[in-house]
Amino acid sequence: MRGSRNKPEEIEASIANYYASTYFDSDGDYSSVLVKTREGRPIKIEPNPLSSITPVGTSTRSQGSLLGLYDLARIKGPHQAGKPSEWKAVDTAIAQQLQQVATSGKGIRIVSSTIISPSTKAAIQEFITKYPTARHIVYDANSFSGTLKANQSSFGQAVLPFYNFDKASVIVGLGNADFLGTWPGHNIFMWQYAQTRKLGKEKKNMSRHYQFEPMLSITGCNADYRTPIKPSQEGLVAANLYNLIAKKAGSSALNVPALEVQHLKQAADELFAAKGAAVVVAGSNDPNVQTIVNGINNLLGAYGATIDVNAPLNLKAGDDSAMATFAKEMAQGQVGAVIFYNANPVYDYPTGKQFGNDLKKVGLKVSFADRMDETASLCDFVCPDHNFLEAWNDAEPRRGYYSLVQPTINPIFKTRPAQQSLLTWAGNPVAYENYIQSYWRANLFAQQNKYGSFKEFWTRTLHDGVFEPKTAASTAITFAGDVNAAAAAVGKTGATGIELMLYQKIGVGNGAGANNPWLQEMPDPVTRTCW
Repeated sequence: MRGSRNKPEEIEASIANYYASTYFDSDGDYSSVLVKTREGRPIKIEPNPLSSITPVGTSTRSQGSLLGLYDLARIKGPHQAGKPSEWKAVDTAIAQQLQQVATSGKGIRIVSSTIISPSTKAAIQEFITKYPTARHIVYDANSFSGTLKANQSSFGQAVLPFYNFDKASVIVGLGNADFLGTWPGHNIFMWQYAQTRKLGKEKKNMSRHYQFEPMLSITGCNADYRTPIKPSQEGLVAANLYNLIAKKAGSSALNVPALEVQHLKQAADELFAAKGAAVVVAGSNDPNVQTIVNGINNLLGAYGATIDVNAPLNLKAGDDSAMATFAKEMAQGQVGAVIFYNANPVYDYPTGKQFGNDLKKVGLKVSFADRMDETASLCDFVCPDHNFLEAWNDAEPRRGYYSLVQPTINPIFKTRPAQQSLLTWAGNPVAYENYIQSYWRANLFAQQNKYGSFKEFWTRTLHDGVFEPKTAASTAITFAGDVNAAAAAVGKTGATGIELMLYQKIGVGNGAGANNPWLQEMPDPVTRTCW
């Protein structure tokens, strides 16, 4: 029988269609995007100008993400014991084993990278409700756990602040603070930073930028003054910068050795002169270094001006301590089941080899990976997730700022949303698309008064791609960090001899993009070299 001659109403040959969606990867790279499709196939990623967070520009990895959709290395469907299977058989086997583990008293763990989808978090919580021994472990290969811990002790919130670089007239970066290249939210900060560097009829001054770093980053390349330092000196540089500013502010100095660093005094003078319009950032994962930096920003009046803790970024939530505890529990045989979601610790955990050996002690191992990576290849079941261009989802990249993910093409292979799998194993057969709508109806619809019905609200938001209701007024921030204790921990002159500095490539990131030829062939923006 011949097929219908009626073409889909929304498709015109050679005429492109655009769908508002969201890109987010396991390394904290976020963009609200417009996906250009031609005759049903995504072909280009563009920025979504309706987003107040990423209105212009897209990242390298979001552009390269198109090739991930068409990658033949993707798993074509569910696997059991290394062989292709069917979803019904996999669901039955996994549900039975999860129930057995739960009744045995052994732990069930979901290990994921940072999740910014509120609906996904709700689905995970529903799974945990079904299996009370379950816990969710958030692990980021490129960790910001030290920053989160420092902010927990400094402000009572384990958050990644939102930086307003566009409001800063003086900017200082310490260590590997590559906020224009590899930091989570770098796509946001690049646009902000550019606003401070442009001159015109209405803007006669541009920002001053100092960078003290051990390697030449894309951020350091853009600095007005760049000073090389050793990796081991970052904490001591921060403490000396604190003392220079504290002296001007009439505050007590930290008990640390003095360190002569070119341009440091000049940076301190300009920072204090720009009080209320200055910001200092550091790349260290040491909470002591970050606590000292918090103290500097407190002296400069940055909180509530160039730094926002009330509406922080949600792009990094990994907890190094929780992951270490999980690895210990697994080694001791206390874990009966583990589910990996956007996480490949056998590859990128510091003790990945030992982690892989201990993983064999777990009775049920499931991965949502879209390919047989190092961790998935050791799992009993692989239940491949959709590519984001095939999927429904949502995102809250910053507290109070939401965006949607919608499919721009039918699933190419027999994959399934990871959230759908969790809901199925929790005994909830609802389609994930409907689950998202139910979540938005219950939690977000009431935050607006423009639309009288949820259908109108949902349709408009899906068209725009973003929902940014007015957030509550910011509350005053009180700094409670112990800078003296932090200084005692970092107050050393540093190591002697040659030091090794590991850094992250802008293209392939934490390694998840290693199979993407666009990202592999992209010249490094600093050295201009490529493979």
